[in-house]
Amino acid sequence: MTVNPAMRIAVGQLAPLIADVDENLMTVSNILQKAEKVDVDVLVLPELCNSGYAFKNKGELSASAEPIPEGPMSQELLAWSGGGRLVVAGICERTSEGFFNSAVVVGSGEHITTYHKIHLFLDEKDWFLPGDEEPPVIEYRGYRFGVMVCFDWAFPEVARVLTLQGAQVILHPANIVLPYCQDAMVTRSIENRVYTATANRTGIERGLTFSGASQITDVKGSRLTQMGRDETGLAWVDIDPSLADDKAITERNDLLEDRRPSLYRRLISDD
Repeated sequence: MTVNPAMRIAVGQLAPLIADVDENLMTVSNILQKAEKVDVDVLVLPELCNSGYAFKNKGELSASAEPIPEGPMSQELLAWSGGGRLVVAGICERTSEGFFNSAVVVGSGEHITTYHKIHLFLDEKDWFLPGDEEPPVIEYRGYRFGVMVCFDWAFPEVARVLTLQGAQVILHPANIVLPYCQDAMVTRSIENRVYTATANRTGIERGLTFSGASQITDVKGSRLTQMGRDETGLAWVDIDPSLADDKAITERNDLLEDRRPSLYRRLISDD
């Protein structure tokens, strides 16, 4: 398959309002328009960008949640992606089972997949069911993109399993309050030789201060772009995802070939 060696990837940073789905939809729509103007191919938006984060009761949660892909935010993303683009966004999702902190993946006007966050942070455990399926890797325009959500960053197994599935770029919607996630994603790039794109939110919501600093890293852990703490808008770079296929650290060391899984049994054992 012939692929374009340059792909424009962007992260959108915004400050959703708790339980204000109409205002949040308008904010995201503005980000989508900016991304279209600068010919973005792949866009990542923050976690729970349709709902805000710090719910005070189940009523707020329920009023903010939407089904995927029928909900208004999902439909907005589908329409934008119809121009031949890929977008991953954090959605407060309602299902017949309950509520999930989800990442919807849509491309070229189609719903590709939905990932349910598997590592719930703090009070998320009061509102959401944890996902129970491996995070996905999808192919788009001949490249491979993995998906994780926010606190998944604290578990290096997530980035590694995405890498083992062939991910060249990890797309990472987030609502980060801990001060060191962005640095941890640099490490995830280095230890897996993958690109990462973390789209964080900003602002203060019911006592929680979000750290902004959305970023894109390359396969050696260099920050290709990073937004300010309080900045809103869009940041983008052009990348060649195929560079992530080279896992050589030195002429005699390959990140994947040098692994010794037989000695890592404690990773999959409760003993």
